[in-house]
Amino acid sequence: MRIIGLTGGVAAGKSTVSNLFKASGLPVVDADAIARIVVKKGSGGLKKVVAAFGEDIFLENGEIDRLKLGGIVFGDPSKLEPLSRLLAPYISRRLFWEVLKLWVKGYKIIVLDIPLLFETKRDRWTSPTIVVWIDTETQLKRLMARDGSSAQDAQNRINAQMPMDVKRSKADIVIDNNGSVDDLNENFKKILDQVTKPLTWKEFWLSRQGVTLACASILTGVLGCKKLIEYV
Repeated sequence: MRIIGLTGGVAAGKSTVSNLFKASGLPVVDADAIARIVVKKGSGGLKKVVAAFGEDIFLENGEIDRLKLGGIVFGDPSKLEPLSRLLAPYISRRLFWEVLKLWVKGYKIIVLDIPLLFETKRDRWTSPTIVVWIDTETQLKRLMARDGSSAQDAQNRINAQMPMDVKRSKADIVIDNNGSVDDLNENFKKILDQVTKPLTWKEFWLSRQGVTLACASILTGVLGCKKLIEYV
């Protein structure tokens, strides 16, 4: 089984690439979606977050005010790491189960869409790792245009994350998204051909098909030995 790690900075275009993977037929496990699930009303994750940040982060419906919480942790980067650490066990368990369900269904290639792939060291689960990269000036402009935020608020969000060039240096594959949507689509096609090449033997033996074949071979060998012993 091949598990592809997909990451990038805020407003870099990672979600667009994630959707391109989905449109190409590859299953995507979205860590952002999981992060929203693990802090749903009544969840253990929500209790941890409230204990750390107080009840002021609630909306009237009992859900977390994600904009307010984001303002807190991005305005003070020292609070982002504790939040990530609180939710890490819940997110990791959910990621594991989502991957396991896809493995059981027989998928041989799975994409893990994780914004903090390197920060949380989840890149050790993935190969190859893909970073959607843009330069910092373009990132700032796109983030301000997307969220309607001030230059300072946008810069605070960018500063709270690992620098794009550091992520780029850690990646196996880099998708340059400084150009147009058409440029991104063309770059993606090349990457898709690269990451969907036939599995290596190691990857095959980790797939459901490989494990099934290995178990069948072992069972056949055991039954063969049993018959040989009975014959002797």
